[in-house]
Amino acid sequence: MRCLDDRIVYAVGDVHGRLDLLEILIEAVRTDLEACAKPGVLIPLGDYVDRGPDCRGVIERLIALAEESWIRAAPLRGNHEQLMLDFLEHPESGRNWMTLGGAATLASYGVLPPRRNADANDWIEVRNRLASVLPRSHYRLLSTLPFCISAGDYFFVHAGVRPDRPLNAQRQRDMLWIRDSFLRAPDLGFDKVIVHGHSTSTQPMIERARIGIDTGAYATGVLTCLRLEGSARALIRAEAKGVELMALPAF
Repeated sequence: MRCLDDRIVYAVGDVHGRLDLLEILIEAVRTDLEACAKPGVLIPLGDYVDRGPDCRGVIERLIALAEESWIRAAPLRGNHEQLMLDFLEHPESGRNWMTLGGAATLASYGVLPPRRNADANDWIEVRNRLASVLPRSHYRLLSTLPFCISAGDYFFVHAGVRPDRPLNAQRQRDMLWIRDSFLRAPDLGFDKVIVHGHSTSTQPMIERARIGIDTGAYATGVLTCLRLEGSARALIRAEAKGVELMALPAF
């Protein structure tokens, strides 16, 4: 299996507000690229907001990264970005968003969620407060995030894909939310390895047909990155105490 021959690709698992770990990882990627003297592409796999302490900071960092010349940043959309966008359009969805970690995102923008027995007007008021403080650049990023990227022998997506549909005919909701029917399929039958986040595990899930790199950064303090250079593959593990690089066998 090969990725882009002329670039090193770094796919990043779910960040969920852990700006501290994202900064550590970005610095490790910068150091790696300087040593290799090759161009690089950073593909965060979605879920930048919710659950963690600095959701706003993560979005701000991704925006800044897109303006830096040393790497190309190509972040994807996760289901939690979609939840935030849905709330801005349909404030009645706020109660469900809060059950999935949305209160952390509101707090990072200085907005308090309504009381537990909030009615529709309360949720509209919270939506309006969020909309009033959300920078235009943040909304622009969130609303234009793509759902997938194909590169070489790899297909990058947040949650996964439906095994019975061609990769070029996947549904957006599946790419954001799918879990069991994707993870339990014994043989996906695609000509590309699916690189995904969304489904948390204490260790990356490395299989022939799929590679899962969501290691629950917001709870575990470990942010995982998959490094792809030609046919070589490695994992970068970023945590508060530093980074660790581990080579993976080729399939």
